[in-house]
Amino acid sequence: MSLPRWAAFVAVMLFFFSGACAKKEATDIRLGVNAELTGSKPAVGASCKNAAELLAAQINQSGGLKLGDKAWKVTLFVEDNEDKAESAAAAAQKLITQNNVLAIVGPNASGNAIPAARICEDAGVIMVSPWSTNPKTTEGKKYVFRACFIDDFQGQVMAKFARANLKAQTAAVLYDVASEYNKGIAEFFKKFFEENGGKVVAFESYTKGDMDFSAQLTKIKGADPDVLFLPNYYNEVPLQAQQARRLGITSAIIGSDSWGSEELLRLGGKDLEGCFFSTHYAQDIATEKAQKFITDYEAKYGQKPDDVAALTYDAGNLLIAAITKAGAPDRRKVRDALATIQEFEGVTGNMQFKGTGDPIKSAVILQIKDGKFAYHASVKP
Repeated sequence: MSLPRWAAFVAVMLFFFSGACAKKEATDIRLGVNAELTGSKPAVGASCKNAAELLAAQINQSGGLKLGDKAWKVTLFVEDNEDKAESAAAAAQKLITQNNVLAIVGPNASGNAIPAARICEDAGVIMVSPWSTNPKTTEGKKYVFRACFIDDFQGQVMAKFARANLKAQTAAVLYDVASEYNKGIAEFFKKFFEENGGKVVAFESYTKGDMDFSAQLTKIKGADPDVLFLPNYYNEVPLQAQQARRLGITSAIIGSDSWGSEELLRLGGKDLEGCFFSTHYAQDIATEKAQKFITDYEAKYGQKPDDVAALTYDAGNLLIAAITKAGAPDRRKVRDALATIQEFEGVTGNMQFKGTGDPIKSAVILQIKDGKFAYHASVKP
C-alpha cells in the first residue's frame, strides 16, 4: 500500500531534519554559560561572557577541538541569571533541557551557584563555577567543580594578614546576612581571626539593597577596631567605605575577592586608597600564559580582564582538558575525566585537585595604590 503524496513528503522532510540535527549534534560541542548579565553585578556577568566567548573563538579559529579524527566546533549558549537564585536555577534547567549542553560554566556569585549546582547535579550535567567560593556549591556533589579557592581558605588568609601584617588586635565585620558568600566568608574570618589571638569587637550585618549603613557603622566606630573587614561586592563596598570615613572611622579597611572589579576603583575613589583585599591573580606578576590571555582579552574587548574573566577562562579550559581526555562529548565520560585531573596550570595559577571539585591553589593580596590594583603578596594553602 503506497503512502499518500502528502504523507510521503512529511516522511522525507522528517528524515531530512532528523539527519540535519544528527549531523549538527555530531559536530558541535554545546557548552552553556550561566552568568549575571543583569541585576546588581553586571560587570561580573560581562567578564564571564567575554572570557567564555574568547575561549570558544580561539578554539574554533584554530580548527576546532580535535577528538580522534574529528574536529568539533564549540557552540556557546549564554543565559542571563539576573543575579537571582531562582533565575540561576531556571537558566541551568533551560541550558540542560532545551539547549542540551554538555556542561555549564557559571554561575559566579555563590548565592546563584548553589541552587544552579543542585539542578546540574540532579541532571548529571557538569557545572564549573569560575568565582563561587562558598563551600556549599560543590559539597556532596559529583558533577560540580570550581576554578577558585574556597571561603575557609580566603577567610584564613585575610585573618592572618590582619594579625601578622597589619598588627591588628581587634577587628569589626560588616556583611550581607542574606548572601551565602558574604555571610560565609564573614564567619570564617571571625573564626580564624580569633583563633589567631585577635578579638572581633563588632559583627554587624545588613541586607542586600540597603544603602544606609549608619546604624551599623556607628556601633563599629564605638568599638574602635584596628581593622574593618568588608567581604562584600564591588558595587556595595564603595558606599560602605565612604560612610565609614564620613563617620570618622579610621580603621584599616580590608576585603575579599568580591572587590576585584575595576568598577570598585571608579566608585570608591580616595576612600579605598591603601586598602587590601584577597583575590585570585595579579596582572602585574602574570605568568607567560596569563600574559597571553591578558593581551588577547584586551585586544578583543579593549580592556584588561578582571579576576572573573581569568577564572572563567580557566573554568572553560578545565572543561576542554576533560573533554579532550574523555575523547568524546559524553557527559558521564567528561565528568569522570574531569574528576581525574590532578594538576592544572591556569592563568590564575596552578591548581591541584585531590578527590573533590575544589582546587587547592594560592591566593594573592592586592593593595589599592594610586587608584589601581597593585600586587602585594602571594599566600599558599
